[in-house]
Amino acid sequence: MPGPDPDHALRVVANEHVRRLQQLYDDLVPLAVLRQGFDFAGERISLGSFQKGIHRARQQQGPAALSLVASPNSPYDDAIDEESGAIIYAYRAGALTQADNRALDAAFELQTPLIYFKGIEAGQYAVIQPVFVTDRDPAARAVLLEPGLPVADLAGEGLVSPKPVRAVALREVKVRLAQHRFRRDVMRAYRRRCTICALKRIELVQAAHIVQFASEGVEEVTNGLALCAIHHLAYDRNLLGVDPDGVVHISRALRDERDGPMLREGIQFFHGRAITLPSATHDRPDPERLAVRFERFREDDAA
Repeated sequence: MPGPDPDHALRVVANEHVRRLQQLYDDLVPLAVLRQGFDFAGERISLGSFQKGIHRARQQQGPAALSLVASPNSPYDDAIDEESGAIIYAYRAGALTQADNRALDAAFELQTPLIYFKGIEAGQYAVIQPVFVTDRDPAARAVLLEPGLPVADLAGEGLVSPKPVRAVALREVKVRLAQHRFRRDVMRAYRRRCTICALKRIELVQAAHIVQFASEGVEEVTNGLALCAIHHLAYDRNLLGVDPDGVVHISRALRDERDGPMLREGIQFFHGRAITLPSATHDRPDPERLAVRFERFREDDAA
């Protein structure tokens, strides 16, 4: 059994800090915010330089790393080991005996919980915590990471989540990362603008599913539309539809309603107008999926 972690208190504070950031930034934290680190025992602790993958803070007393970083351009790109289902993470280039790689090995030997920052796109990171190094293959220069479910106390019995719990956590992580990549790819395809009104304020533009991910599990650019928050909500509520030819339809209820300029100019105005398609043909919405979704809109509109 591994002994007590001398950095336990520091890890608890670090995990609590990044959990707050996840909530504050809707699960995708800006790099500039992560680089600010966190306060512990009167000192500022770094979460990592984000220029190298394995980080052990200088204030730590134990040998194990605090966090791991995978850049948006990582060659592994969330590769999953088929046999174990764990995430593959590479050692740092160079000798396995160098300090960073020793810190990764120590995390395996001591079974200390780590924070994993997965780059989704430049300047944006998903946070997966805690993760544990559950196996290593020096010959392949890689280790396996298994996520656990967030816990309030990372010490004592049950430090490493039981295998069924880890399996649940891994499924959740895979879904989260797929959704983040979906948003990244949709936003790139539509040049970060609403396909209906061309709003380009990034905080107000979202990646909408044509066929809902929860039911059909399709995470592809062709199953997405970039929509501003109000058009996304109207689309999800079937108050707004897009037909297979890319023409916008506003529900009869909204067309007949009389209200202020937001309804008149922000929604009713776009009835019968065409969406702006991505320039790349392979990124454009799938007409068959649009047809399926548009039929649901028509049914609701006729009810």
